[in-house]
Order: sequence, then C-alpha cells, then structure tokens
Amino acid sequence: MSISQLAREIAESPTLKLNEEAQDLRDRGEAVIHLGAGEPKTKIPFEAMLSTAAQLATAEVRYTPTEGIGSLRRAILRYMEENYNKVLGKDNVIVSNGAKQAISAVLTTIINPLDEVIIVAPYWVSYPEMVKMVYAKPVIVTPGDGRFQPELDDVTDMVSSYTKAIIINSPNNPSGAVYSADFIGGLVEFCEKKGIYLIMDDIYHKLVSPPAQWTPCYKYSQVDPNQSKLIVINGVSKLYAMTGYRIGWTIASKQIVDTMVNVQAQTTSCPPLLSQVAAVGALTGLQSGVESLRLTLENNRKVMIQELNAFEGVKLIPPDGTFYSLPDFRAYSNDSVKLSRMLLEKVYVVAVPGKEFGMEGHLRLSYCTSVKDIMEGVARIKWALDPNSPNEIYIGDRKLVRDWK
Repeated sequence: MSISQLAREIAESPTLKLNEEAQDLRDRGEAVIHLGAGEPKTKIPFEAMLSTAAQLATAEVRYTPTEGIGSLRRAILRYMEENYNKVLGKDNVIVSNGAKQAISAVLTTIINPLDEVIIVAPYWVSYPEMVKMVYAKPVIVTPGDGRFQPELDDVTDMVSSYTKAIIINSPNNPSGAVYSADFIGGLVEFCEKKGIYLIMDDIYHKLVSPPAQWTPCYKYSQVDPNQSKLIVINGVSKLYAMTGYRIGWTIASKQIVDTMVNVQAQTTSCPPLLSQVAAVGALTGLQSGVESLRLTLENNRKVMIQELNAFEGVKLIPPDGTFYSLPDFRAYSNDSVKLSRMLLEKVYVVAVPGKEFGMEGHLRLSYCTSVKDIMEGVARIKWALDPNSPNEIYIGDRKLVRDWK
C-alpha cells in the first residue's frame, strides 16, 4: 500500500496514544490515574445544555453558514469586546470545529511551501506537525537556562527572510507559563513593524493564578484590524469544559477570514449546529462557572506544587496558568518517552513525555483531576523512581513489588 510522504512524516499524537493505552488498562480493571488529561472534569454550563435541548426540540439540525451562525459570531464579538477591549465586526470572525482546526485553517490560508513558522518551546505538540502539513518549516525557539519564559530576543533573533508567522500560546501548554506583558507587547510591535503574522493561541486565557496576569495582544496593536496580521485563536473547550463540542474560532482581518471560509468550506463545510448553539449558551450565560473552575484549578495547582517539591531530584518551575505542570525528571531519566511508558506499565500513571513538547527529560503532569488523584499519582511516581522508597506498594487491592532498578 502506498502512503504519501507527507502522511508518513506526521508524528502520532502522544496524548491520544497514551489515552488509548490507559483506557485499555482501565478496561482490564487496573486502577489507572490519569495525569495526562487535557480537559477539565467540571460539567458543561447549564445554559449550553438548555440551548442544545431547545434546538433539538425543533427537530431542525441542518447545515449552517461555513463561518458559523450569526448568534454565535455576535456572542464571540461581545466576548472580544469584554475580554480584549477590542470592537470588531462580523467579517473578522470565523467559527471552526475546535481551536485545532482553526489553527490548521489559518496555516493553510497564510503559509506557502518553504515558509518558516517560529514556535516557542515548550510548545503544544501539534504546532510543528501542523506547520509541516502545509509544507513549511517549523523553527523552534528554546529559551536558555531551562526557562519557560522567553525573552523577546530569543524569538526575534531567529527571524529570517523566510519567516512568515510566529505562534504564541500563553498561558502555555505544557508549562503553565504566562508570558509577560513586556514580551507580548514587544512581540506585537515587532511583528507589526516587520509584517509578520502573529498567531495568538489564547485557549487558556482565563485560567491564570494570581499574581500572574494574562495580557491581551490587542492592547499593543497599532494597526487597523482589517490591515493587521494579528490572529487570535480561542474556543469553549477549556474554560467551559466543552471539549467534546469542538467549537473554536479565529479573529483576523476580513481578507484572512474570507479565505479561511473557502478553506473550511472544502474540508468540513461548517461546524455542527448543536455545538454552535451550545457555545452561544455558554458565552452568553452566567460566567460564574469559569471562575469556579479557575479557583478549583488554583487549589489543585497548590497541591501539585507541594507534592512535586517534596520529590527529591525533581525540579519544578511553578505553573501560573492552564492546568499543567512540566517538572524536570532528568535526575531519574533523560528519556521522557521511556519514562512515561514505564510509569504507565508499572504503576498505572499516565504522564505525557516532555520530548513531544520540545522539552526532553520533562513530564507533563495535569492537575485538572481530583486532589486525591494528584496526591496518589505523584506518590506512585515517587515510589517507582525514588530508590529510598519502600519496596512494596498497594494499588487498589493489589500489592506491587518494585523489581526493577
């Protein structure tokens, strides 16, 4: 069977693979603890459920405009005004099947073969692969001295005549870093001066722990929205725990949005109507659930930091946002893929290898689970790795013996 070279070169998603293996273990009755999850465990907003039910009651679930239904686009524009202090028009927004498709459609719209796209490490695992899928080159920028907070020079020094775009994700998956206002402001100014697209992935923008503060990029933009190369990606998956609804959106110039409509029309036609009306309910309903989630995550964050700081040999830069931490396990292994697999097989803990995020020797540990799972999950990891731990441990009703070095 002949498979295209492009398809052969696209890496398998490590998170999806680990999820499948963890589910297989659960199906066998093993007490798996998932510290690799990328979705909150809270319920979706009540208004989202009501909106879905109301639409179902009409028995009318049809195609929608490719760019999204009018009520959702208007809700997104209000959201932008309230959270970004930016007034935009309906021609500046397009709704997609999740933020991931939004980014893919943006890259298809603006990138030519052999263009370069700068990505700051640690980065979300899909960025480099998505760039490769439009036949462009991902250029990885890694801050020095083990930092997760980049300096402006780290990025601008990598700009070449081939640079077409820069992707920034703050708060950052996987590190939880919230980039400074000086960095965001300097980067917006630089990109507008150089005519480089700046793609801001803001999917976690409200999940921040004080005193850290998220900075909206439009605060520093001096260019008319329809002349701007500033592109903002967002969605309902993380803040509203609506990962399964697959609704994201792009804010960009009219020219970019018009072209994205053509791209999307030839791929997925339109986002599902039921998902769109649910997103309207979430965005226009009570917003207290978002703050409740943030407070829960802030408490979970404290527990994760406490448990990891008590883990001798593990180094942690405390996360300021998202629901991820990226501790350094190089005192135990420089091979994060091998390490994560060992932890899954030996103590049934899911941890995502840092190599996939451009940070070898680290593991991404999520704290959007329960406090109990955070504490027990880190305890199992410590038992598996720390030579000073007892030789035996009980996981559920089973006694495990550490028979490896």
